[in-house]
Amino acid sequence: MAGHSKWANIQHRKARQDEKRQRIWTRVVREIMIAARQGGGDPAANPRLRLAIEKAKAANMPADTIKRNIDKATGNLEGVSYEEVRYEGYGIGGAAVIVDCMTDNRVRTVAEVRHAFSKHGGNLGTEGSVAFQFQHCGQIVFEPGTSEDKVMEVALEAGADDVVTQEDGSIEVLTAPAQFEAVRDALQAAGLTPAMAEVTWRPTNTVTLAGEDAQRMQKLLDALEDLDDVQDVFHNAELAE
Repeated sequence: MAGHSKWANIQHRKARQDEKRQRIWTRVVREIMIAARQGGGDPAANPRLRLAIEKAKAANMPADTIKRNIDKATGNLEGVSYEEVRYEGYGIGGAAVIVDCMTDNRVRTVAEVRHAFSKHGGNLGTEGSVAFQFQHCGQIVFEPGTSEDKVMEVALEAGADDVVTQEDGSIEVLTAPAQFEAVRDALQAAGLTPAMAEVTWRPTNTVTLAGEDAQRMQKLLDALEDLDDVQDVFHNAELAE
């Protein structure tokens, strides 16, 4: 079962993110600027900006750097203007892939994303081609061994939509995006520290890949994540060890 474990896949994803820690500032800055431009520069009134600032602080970004980029986005300082763009496609074995980007040049970005897909055995699809296979939600994950009863009691009381215990013992709390912060904060206040907590695109079904197929899929995901304009990559592949 370990090879097909959701927990193992989450740990692998976290490890890959840690490897690319040196690039996180660039991505966080873009997220701050987009969030501030769309919802204003006041974190108290802008949940997306609050989450972006939390990511920035977790990456040890100085407060003045955070403020400077909020000011750029809200017009108080001159800066580059980024826009959000999403691409959808298929990986190995028909696995669904969503690629979220922030870019100042759509032509460059789509060319790079298309090249990554084609070079590594995937195909860039059309808008909406795979998004229906994902749920936009808050996802809070606890490692195996966490008290299921306590997580369920606190999470549901705080407004979570569902609590799912996986076969590997990990526990997933699912929320509406708007309820994510309240549920996460309630769980942390109860002494429950999640291994991962984010607003994400969660697959509603998965495709299990093993052996060479799993390796090829990982190469595709790595190639996409390595692109400068890519913020996040979501997929429904369970990569067996």
